[in-house]
Amino acid sequence: MDIYDHPTFRMACQQFDRVAEYWQIPADEQARLKFPKRSMTVALPVHMDDGRTKVFTGHRVQHHLTLGPTKGGLRYHPAVALGEVAALAMWMSWKCALAGLPYGGAKGGIACDPLHLSQTELERLTRRYTQEMIPFIGEKVDVMAPDMGTNEQTMAWMMDTYSVHTGYTVPSIVTGKPVSIGGSLGRRESTGRGVGYLINRTMDTIGLEPGHSRAVVQGFGNVGSVAAFSLAKYGVKIVGVSDVSGGLHNAAGIDLWELEKYAAAKRTIAGFAGAEHVTNEQLLELPCEILVPAAMERQITGGNAAKIKCRILAEAANGPTTPEADVILDQREEIFILPDILCNAGGVIVSYFEWVQDLQSFFWTETEVMDKLFRILEGAFLQVLALSRKQKVSMRMAALSVGIKRVQEAKKIRGLFP
Repeated sequence: MDIYDHPTFRMACQQFDRVAEYWQIPADEQARLKFPKRSMTVALPVHMDDGRTKVFTGHRVQHHLTLGPTKGGLRYHPAVALGEVAALAMWMSWKCALAGLPYGGAKGGIACDPLHLSQTELERLTRRYTQEMIPFIGEKVDVMAPDMGTNEQTMAWMMDTYSVHTGYTVPSIVTGKPVSIGGSLGRRESTGRGVGYLINRTMDTIGLEPGHSRAVVQGFGNVGSVAAFSLAKYGVKIVGVSDVSGGLHNAAGIDLWELEKYAAAKRTIAGFAGAEHVTNEQLLELPCEILVPAAMERQITGGNAAKIKCRILAEAANGPTTPEADVILDQREEIFILPDILCNAGGVIVSYFEWVQDLQSFFWTETEVMDKLFRILEGAFLQVLALSRKQKVSMRMAALSVGIKRVQEAKKIRGLFP
């Protein structure tokens, strides 16, 4: 489907094709599994603060609805494109199936720079996007959540817009919203904490001592910062971090509390005095035991995969490693990869918990949320590890295989409506 042509979508398709070839999935089933159920692109005219009317472009892709409603984030970023959104929706499908959640994958995005929009402009843009999407979303159809460039406030505006349309409050239309209006305790930290938990389990598996391990985290946003703090709690030394302005390196360890205060005040880590500046490219090649790409897609490539110096590659971002890089990493047996659809699944798992709590109007403590999260992650980790060892395939191949084959089986059982 040419409408989805984009480097990230081609990358997701390459990953799928490898799994389909390995398991000999019939060609007609491949097409049903690979291509999105439906996609929407909408024009979003918004009154700007200076009196102009500016038209933004918004997308939503729902990959499949075989197991239940679709689920996935909404991102605000200048580079948002339909093909990228479709790839992220596909990965979300496999991620939800791997975790055993009753969801298909979805993703949304608006091509904009949220840092250059005022709070009132962001609200108008969000409400307009929600209004345009109302024919395609619903608590039993498609449930959104925050992603890059969006947050709890974005979800609150979406919930309010949808609720005004229905005439009554519908908290389950989105997840990742403030706790005061039906959000779940632990949701904001869930992805990063899940990353930390799985890295700790991997250290146990390969015999790494946390107290003698160093970590580099690319991306000091919501996921990366929480993952860094989680690793530090286990005893890991954080020696490198980055954001869009570049990276920081301190071989003796970075003071995360000071960095967090600095970043909150400056909205960037650039200029932080507790470490030396490095480029994002240099950051990825720093010597460490744990490398956590928690930023954008396609960061570990054929050009740098041979140069990274870690024992654990924990993919907190979606699609950070290209298929060309995978070919190289498959030959580097010293590197244990925690693939993205497993590593960053904590966010959608706790989003599922939030959705369930909203539907029941019965809420759990943060301890209950985290306990249930770690139990699901543990089960998924052990299943992927067992398949990887049994079939002698990479952890990525194993994780994708579990997710894809669960969706394949569900489509077979349901059949094809005439």
